[in-house]
Amino acid sequence: MPTPTRILLLLAAAAATLFFLFWRPSPPPPSDTAPSPGGEAFRQRLVAIGDLHGDINNAKRVLRMAGLTDKTDHWAGGNDIFIYELWYRLRGEASAVGGRVINLLGNHEVMNAIGDWRYVTQADIKHWGGVENRQHELSKEGWLGKDWLANYSISALVPLSPFPSAPTLSFQHGSLRPSFPNLTPYPDAINRLGHSLLTRALTPPLAKPYPPNPYSGLPAGTTREEAELYDGGGPLWWRGLADVEDDRIVCGWAKELQEKIGVRRVIGGHTPDFDKIVHRCNASVIIIDTGISYAYGGVLSALEIIYTLTPVPKDDAHRQDPFVAPGNGTDAPHVLRAGEKYIEREEVNAIYQTGKKRIALEVRQIVL
Repeated sequence: MPTPTRILLLLAAAAATLFFLFWRPSPPPPSDTAPSPGGEAFRQRLVAIGDLHGDINNAKRVLRMAGLTDKTDHWAGGNDIFIYELWYRLRGEASAVGGRVINLLGNHEVMNAIGDWRYVTQADIKHWGGVENRQHELSKEGWLGKDWLANYSISALVPLSPFPSAPTLSFQHGSLRPSFPNLTPYPDAINRLGHSLLTRALTPPLAKPYPPNPYSGLPAGTTREEAELYDGGGPLWWRGLADVEDDRIVCGWAKELQEKIGVRRVIGGHTPDFDKIVHRCNASVIIIDTGISYAYGGVLSALEIIYTLTPVPKDDAHRQDPFVAPGNGTDAPHVLRAGEKYIEREEVNAIYQTGKKRIALEVRQIVL
């Protein structure tokens, strides 16, 4: 059996969290893939979901559609409090079976933290039991504030395997700007600023909500670097990789990001295409916001990345199709070893209610 891991990513924005889910065990390989020589030695599935905007019903539909939860909404594989409770529960259930859920903050989470409640409905405030109760639960003394500070970050660097040479992916709610002044070391610099800004915002007394009160801006004591993080050019708000039409510019940015932070792909949300997941520059940039919330009326979607490592027999050359087994193939378990040759296969798919659509497929021979 391969060494399986599954990952789910969720990009937040008012419960539009980007989360990564790592699952065990792995499902059978796709039916269109023949068994490889010696079998897969490592397999990881990553699923990313973007911009749910508090729509608990569509969130559950997408999770089931992607095979992440069962019919009872438990780990298998629009009121924002409910959706945060769902992520909280799934995080524990995934961990119990060797999986992992990683949550990322979006612009709407930080807006709520600093008292910018322009998109908060009266029904939501009523659900929390009023303004004071909502502020308490959002604070660092409340359950949601504690959860955000302990389990959410602004950006994530996700390796496709646990080996030092593994390719990595970058995730954040918005677009990652290559000229962002605190880009490196990535993602630690961004996440340190995010945590310190969030801690300031969630430390009582919290800012009075706007509206009906005047907008108070960022919390007292906010540093220049923290302000830049929340600025329009930061990873919570910037849309450049999604909305700049000139592919030459965007692909130049993508290449610069790949060189600066060492990632294979940069994945974000925040800019919806209501029909499809958008990919640019040979899928080095992927935008996964499809307006999933009922309020936006976009398609239900998730991004799936399946990554496998398959040993190359020592007496066999690299094949045109590495999944066509030689005559004496075996399914015996294989232990991954440094210095040995493997076929690396990365399959990137968009998952819709109508089925999967392949975005990219890369196959190469590597040495661990």
